[in-house]
Amino acid sequence: MGLIGIFVSLGLLMYLAYRGITVLILAPVLALLAVLLSGGMPLLASYTQVFMPALGNYLLQFFPLFMLGAIFGKLMADSGSARVIAEWFVARMGAGQAIAAVVLACGVLTYGGVSLFVVAFAVYPIANDLFRRSDTPKRLLPAALALGSFTFTMTAFPGTPAIQNAIPMPYFGTTPFAAPIYGTAAGLGMMIFGIAWLNRRRARAIAADEGYGDHGRSDADAEAQVGRQPSIVVALLPVVAVIVLNGVFTYLVIPRLDTAYLAQDAYGGATIDDVKGVWAIIASLTASILLCIALNWSRFADLMDTANAGTMGSLLPVFNTASEVGYGAVIAALPAFLVIRDAVLGISYNPLISSAVAINVLAGITGSASGGMSIALQTLGTQFAQAAQAAGIDPQIMHRVVALSSGGFDALPHNGAVITLLAITGLSHKQSYADIFVVAVVIPFSLTVGVIAAATLLT
Repeated sequence: MGLIGIFVSLGLLMYLAYRGITVLILAPVLALLAVLLSGGMPLLASYTQVFMPALGNYLLQFFPLFMLGAIFGKLMADSGSARVIAEWFVARMGAGQAIAAVVLACGVLTYGGVSLFVVAFAVYPIANDLFRRSDTPKRLLPAALALGSFTFTMTAFPGTPAIQNAIPMPYFGTTPFAAPIYGTAAGLGMMIFGIAWLNRRRARAIAADEGYGDHGRSDADAEAQVGRQPSIVVALLPVVAVIVLNGVFTYLVIPRLDTAYLAQDAYGGATIDDVKGVWAIIASLTASILLCIALNWSRFADLMDTANAGTMGSLLPVFNTASEVGYGAVIAALPAFLVIRDAVLGISYNPLISSAVAINVLAGITGSASGGMSIALQTLGTQFAQAAQAAGIDPQIMHRVVALSSGGFDALPHNGAVITLLAITGLSHKQSYADIFVVAVVIPFSLTVGVIAAATLLT
């Protein structure tokens, strides 16, 4: 009965989230439903003593990253920098490379720390106009935005400030630059194969005399940027600063600090490896925020409104993910979960495979890369780390495989980012999801398998 309760709860979470009910309501209610169906655990104590502490611990660790990333993204949008970067790529690459231009513009922005939602809104009007002028089917546009926004820059490229690259760090004692060779190879593969797929689809459409399509102009198509825009150099500097400073703080500044005090109980008895990665991202985003403000001071209509909007914009994503973590903690506390845990761990003696399976499954169920990864690591992270150590697998490789795995089955139809992209572009699942599935699920998953195979052979 306990297993039935868990699967009923997970099924309802996936279905009701797809139907649009917020996870802030679903996570605690469905966690308690699983408790009720399984029996043997007190209902209210499961909420106050298991769900809420897990939610709170996640906020303690990662809220600064969500908040700073959202503020930075809003500053880039309101200063016109995000739009300038997108226009620069479009102008240099031309209509014949419409798909590649959109992917690279999104990739630069998200790799530099701008939220994928900000990127989608900033790039869409330019990309839509480019697709119209090049007579590229608009139905391919959501997949191009998805490829550039939540694939290679979210999970693969070393140093990315994406939350999916930060979550594994405390579990494996790693940094944002973990396994750079594997990450770079996987990221380039996602980008190259994804662009090749979409260009192939475009060529077939042109051969079949399918053009842009009959799509009326919407408010989202309008060019809303008003006022003097920054130069491409000024627009790119804060983005480059995030990446460069992340490396500087990770490898040069933080290791030279006297951090012996971290071992004290007042600081949680931590080591520098426990916090180095998060500190580096916080410091690099903060410095880049200040740089963006300094370079674009006269371009902000109201800097306080921009900062406030960015801060408030971070609350829903971080609480959604934290609620999913709380849900996972309750599920993990159920006696029946031991059966699931043993089944996952028993899939393979190779922890790279077992962790990839667990995270892909949970990311697919929750429709969230960070949510699925957080639930998996919250419940099985210690076992994965211990199994990797016993098998002689470098923790950096575990970090990269875990991050890559979160970006596989997460992009199923009920994924929030997928639904948002379709809403922004005014298209439906029927029109565009097949290509999103290939570039955001099939190709990333295949390359994750490739990384696991290569790492296993070379270990």
